[in-house]
Amino acid sequence: MNFEGIFEKTILIVKPDGVQRSLVGEVLRRLELKGLKIVGLKMMQLDELKLREHYAHHVEKPFYSGLENFMKSSPVVCICAEGKGAVEAVRLIAGTTNAAKADGGTIRGDLAMGMCNVVHCSDSVETAKAEVDRFFKEGEIFDYDKTEYLHVYMDDERV
Repeated sequence: MNFEGIFEKTILIVKPDGVQRSLVGEVLRRLELKGLKIVGLKMMQLDELKLREHYAHHVEKPFYSGLENFMKSSPVVCICAEGKGAVEAVRLIAGTTNAAKADGGTIRGDLAMGMCNVVHCSDSVETAKAEVDRFFKEGEIFDYDKTEYLHVYMDDERV
C-alpha cells in the first residue's frame, strides 16, 4: 500500500505554551482523529539560528525579539503529519492565528486566547516542504503502512 506522491506532508509545532500546558497529547489526538498519519515526531530546543531561518519574514519586525525569546523559553514538539490535503487539513484543525478569534473546535479556538496560540503550522505545500527539511533530518521521517487509510479514504482517493 504505497501512497507516495498522493499524500503531502506538513509540519505542526507545539509551541512552548503548548508543551508547558501539557497539550502535546491533545494536539496529536486531534491530528489522528482527523485521519492524518504521524510520520515524524520529536522534541527539540530551538536556537537563534533555527528561529531566524524559520521566521525570516518576521526578523525585522518590532515583535520579533519577543517571539524569539518565547520560542526559546521551552522545548517544542515537532510533528510531521501526512495525508491527502494535509496542509489544508492541519490549518483547519489549528484554527486562525489570532486564537481569540479562532473558531471553537480548533486547537487555537479551544486551547488559547492570544498570540501564545499553542501551535505553528505550515501555510502552504511549498512552505511545508521547506519546514519538513528544516525540522527533520534524513531518517527521522518514517514510511509505513497505515491500514486505517482503507477506512479513511475511498479507493478513488488513493490513486
